[in-house]
Amino acid sequence: MEELKNYMQTEASVRMKFIISAIENNYEHFFKLTEDELSASGMVKITVDNKPGYPCRVSLKDAEIGEEVLLLTYQHHKTKTPYQSSGPIFVRKNVKTAQLKTNEIPMMLFHRLLSLRVYDVKGMMIAAKTVDGKHLKKEIDLIFENETANYIHIHNSSPGCYNCQVNRVQ
Repeated sequence: MEELKNYMQTEASVRMKFIISAIENNYEHFFKLTEDELSASGMVKITVDNKPGYPCRVSLKDAEIGEEVLLLTYQHHKTKTPYQSSGPIFVRKNVKTAQLKTNEIPMMLFHRLLSLRVYDVKGMMIAAKTVDGKHLKKEIDLIFENETANYIHIHNSSPGCYNCQVNRVQ
């Protein structure tokens, strides 16, 4: 834990400025649907039974045990390239969209093995890397040293689920 605390305080070591963005919360009305209505839309409502395990892509926090979450498909890479992509995400009930500060990394990423997918301005993947979440800031810094790197998608490594996007701050 001390190592994580020290790592989080090394803001000065980050040369590049970036901002991590969550998805907008456009899902609250789905929590009112029945199980059959959700199923017809390809969604499932789940009561969280362990933590961590249900990272919310709106709040960028792990859901608490006993909370309701939706599991649904989200198109996270809307591009006119072969790299367009969608996949499953969790959304917590009654949460606001996270508004992170420059170079802030949400805690839900620190304890996960992450897959970083790097894209250029056209939406073409130019690099990919797997990294321990404790080293994410350093990796973002290294990636953005490449001027053609426009944004990064962060996924959970093993299941491959999308977490959030990292944009370079000019």
